[in-house]
Amino acid sequence: MLKTRFTEMFGVQHPIVQGGMQWVGRAELVAAVANAGALGFITALTQPTPDDLLKEIKRCREMTDKPFGVNLTILPSINPPPYAEYRQAIIEGGVKIVETAGYKPQEHVDALKKHGVKVIHKCTAVRHAVSAQRMGVDAISIDGFECAGHPGEDDIPGLILIPCAADKITIPMIASGGFGDGRGLAAALALGADGINMGTRFCATKEAPIHEAFKQQMVANDERATNLIFRTMHNTARVAKNAISDEVVAAERRGAKFEDVKHLVAGVRGRAGLESGDVNAGIWSAGMIQGLIHDIPTVKELVDRIVAEAEGIISRRMASMVVVRAAAAG
Repeated sequence: MLKTRFTEMFGVQHPIVQGGMQWVGRAELVAAVANAGALGFITALTQPTPDDLLKEIKRCREMTDKPFGVNLTILPSINPPPYAEYRQAIIEGGVKIVETAGYKPQEHVDALKKHGVKVIHKCTAVRHAVSAQRMGVDAISIDGFECAGHPGEDDIPGLILIPCAADKITIPMIASGGFGDGRGLAAALALGADGINMGTRFCATKEAPIHEAFKQQMVANDERATNLIFRTMHNTARVAKNAISDEVVAAERRGAKFEDVKHLVAGVRGRAGLESGDVNAGIWSAGMIQGLIHDIPTVKELVDRIVAEAEGIISRRMASMVVVRAAAAG
């Protein structure tokens, strides 16, 4: 078993996290992750209202007695969701772990911590991680350029970002972006992280509440099968390569503004596709890790396999290298 500062602080068996994912972070997946000994997050804004979130928390608790959390992503908007009401639903639901992401989370961090909630803040840059640590969060999730969703604008891959962050962060840190097997977990620990966060890889599991066609597409795709959209708008998002994201990229090259592609990237289109099985219905998030997805296991099979692989690499392969080097020096 791998014990890290993260597993000890958050009371989970394995240093593996299923991050918040729009339309995907629902009770059935989160409970499966929790029951497998990892930490899963319900995505708050997937639920239409704060009351619906409270119901989803209760539904998840009926499926597991293990720790799980809620993701609350705060984004600037003309008509923002009622973030404070979603936060209150989390508190009323008795959830003790929250993953925050996005814009100026201080208000939410302070309010959550007053109620004994541990906060993990997701960042895409070292400077943002340092700022979040000063805010008083309990842990950091650091997102490399390989990740699905929003990788930030610095384009720093995990091999550099993780150790750079580890040099400046003193609280537990989870590595995110490009993780999906035991090799990645062992590497993340070696680079200074206390565990890994996976999104795309958890989508390709039996319990993920999306259409089978999307899971099979992730198996078929390789590491090149993503597009970076909104680059020209300085709001980069990594999504699966399909007819719609290709069209968005082409439109941006022609100088399109958000209003010109809004109809293509609408969330309702993406959600409809995830439910119907049409992988070209809209945009959907997927990371470079698709190149390492070769099957659709249960969540427990996946978590157990990753941990066993990582333990084998750490205890046998790496240890044998140290012995060989010592013998050669003698």
